[in-house]
Amino acid sequence: MTAVVVDADGRTGLATPANATNAGAQLNRQPAPDGPAPSVPITDPTDVPDLSSPPAISAQQARAGEYWLDEYGVRGAWDEATGEGVKIAVIDTGVDGGHPDLEGAVGTGTDVSGVGASDGQEGLGAEPPHGTMVASVAAGRGHGSPASGEPGGGTGVIGVAPGAEILPVSTWLGTDREGVRSTDQQIPDAVRWAVDNDADIINMSVGSPDQTWPESWDSAFEYAEENDVLVVAAAGNRGNGITQVGAPATIPSVLTVGGVDRNDQAGWESSSQGISIAVAAPSEDLVGAVPGGGYGEWAGTSAAAPIVSGTAALIMEKYPDLSAQEVAHRITASARDVGASGRDPLYGYGILDVEAAVTQDMAPMEGDGPLGSMAEWIQIHRRHDSTPTATPSASASALTSEVTAEALPPEPVAPLNSTGALPVFILAGFGVLVAGITGAAAWHIRWLLRGGKNSKGS
Repeated sequence: MTAVVVDADGRTGLATPANATNAGAQLNRQPAPDGPAPSVPITDPTDVPDLSSPPAISAQQARAGEYWLDEYGVRGAWDEATGEGVKIAVIDTGVDGGHPDLEGAVGTGTDVSGVGASDGQEGLGAEPPHGTMVASVAAGRGHGSPASGEPGGGTGVIGVAPGAEILPVSTWLGTDREGVRSTDQQIPDAVRWAVDNDADIINMSVGSPDQTWPESWDSAFEYAEENDVLVVAAAGNRGNGITQVGAPATIPSVLTVGGVDRNDQAGWESSSQGISIAVAAPSEDLVGAVPGGGYGEWAGTSAAAPIVSGTAALIMEKYPDLSAQEVAHRITASARDVGASGRDPLYGYGILDVEAAVTQDMAPMEGDGPLGSMAEWIQIHRRHDSTPTATPSASASALTSEVTAEALPPEPVAPLNSTGALPVFILAGFGVLVAGITGAAAWHIRWLLRGGKNSKGS
């Protein structure tokens, strides 16, 4: 991602150095990074704009560039909720809580990388501004004089849920540095911290080219599920070398977000595909706040995910008794179905409709919900770690309903030779048989002899 910014004093420059290879060639030349990296396209160094005259983005232009506020029904949903009282943990590269658009929106955070600020507000890794941009799209409050009929200030970036609170969790992803903890440790620790600090939603605009994930992540995502915390993850971008949805967006119970352009077409560079995608949201021609008071242009499912996280926050405020799966159900059931009928690997259940998700009357959720269960996945796929039980309580149900009584086993019978008498019985029986045959033969012979005598005398 290369974001061109302007600060509050009108100074311009690049928000971050372009320090990665061309995305199209990355698949052929570069190994995958260690674990997830920010899910945004990374620009080739040769494509860096001329620093002498980069285009400036003012606070007014940033607000005007938020087309999704009208086109996706965000402003209509604000009549019902703004996300008040809902906490969104942003597991990312750190969030600048001092940005004018985020003042008062950022709560106590943490760092899980081992090298960042303890409050999670220092930009880290390959894309330091990334976390601030994500947070602003989810729950930015703008600044300046209030706009008519809108919450928050009238300029700068206003998030989908401007009443929500951001909990920043800083990670170091995408590049190597001495002292940085592995992603096998950072990601699960970040998820557990968010759950333990009362997050209602966890936004993960990070992605990996791998569909699988370390086993060390299992219990953390199961922990989020058990505590009814909704995890929203970006599907990843082809422009960043992620052609198929990768972890954590492949994890059951996670609401995975794909991306679309201004024409409702699946983003080619700014999205990916996979059966775990649940909903699609805008991922091109986007703006966000960057550290230091500036603004940047960006693209990718990194920005689509916080739009969905903000939508979830609106739903949670209006319907506080809904479970995480029921919140996801409102998002997916109200989505505009595009592409192949029903759920498909490009758009999921369809394109996000924020106002409908918040206001629409809909039938209660059926079954276990649209996201699947991490606990069930672990039970099936990590069976080599399970301990067999000695009781039949976990046995499968009967295969037929016609069996109404349990069959009784036969009474035990001692074998015939248990007393050692079998050979005696056999010999005695054989003796009786021989004696009988001998006696019968003798009697027959005498009968024949008597009969012969009678014949001669006649």
